[in-house]
Amino acid sequence: MSTASLSSPSFNNHSLALSRCSPWLTPLAYFLGEKLIVPSYFRQVKIRGQQNLSHQGPIILAPTHRARWDSIIIPYAAGRSVTGRDLHFMVTSDEVKGLQGWFIRRLGGFAVNVRSPSVSSLRHGIDLLQQAQMMVIYPEGGIFRDCQVHRLKPGLARIALQAEAQAHNLGIQVIPVSLRYDIPKPHWRSSVEIAFGPALDVSSYLPTQQKRPLTAEELKTTARQLTDDLTVDLTTLSDNQNQRLLF
Repeated sequence: MSTASLSSPSFNNHSLALSRCSPWLTPLAYFLGEKLIVPSYFRQVKIRGQQNLSHQGPIILAPTHRARWDSIIIPYAAGRSVTGRDLHFMVTSDEVKGLQGWFIRRLGGFAVNVRSPSVSSLRHGIDLLQQAQMMVIYPEGGIFRDCQVHRLKPGLARIALQAEAQAHNLGIQVIPVSLRYDIPKPHWRSSVEIAFGPALDVSSYLPTQQKRPLTAEELKTTARQLTDDLTVDLTTLSDNQNQRLLF
């Protein structure tokens, strides 16, 4: 019986090298984003469901992906001024090149090749959850501007389930997040709404309460269940946004 373990030692220097929040750059970036960039660029920012955010414990924010602005709006609505927490973004390997990559790596981001994810990047996601961090993973895997929820990738569910299975009682939560702009490609004085839904409890999807790695078949089955439920919740949030005449 094969297992699908990505077990790893406790949070270590390798993990810190993959994703760290600079003690000087991170607070500066949050301050500029919250006080200057977002308020001056957007005409209106509506935030719904902030009561669903927790100030502690391991969390994965699972947002729809509608524009590059998403990675600025999400910290504005859920970052250190709201929850007291810095966010760790899982981004595509194409986004961590050059100057942009230098900033991303120092603001808690880490790269994954979506076409062929490496064991180290997936293990790093597990490490972060086991250290009770807040992660952001875009489950659709790319930007879609049509306001529809597209098929979700299974990687988010796999990381969450393996982290919870390796250390029971972590209490990992997956929070669906839907973003909607008033136009497909937001520009200066556009409007945006971000909505947070109720959390999904990852432990409730585990087939056993024993602390052990999941078998490959168990991981496949439970990841499908969690992904399906996340799809339903994201679709509900997105449909509600589309039905509201916000703009």
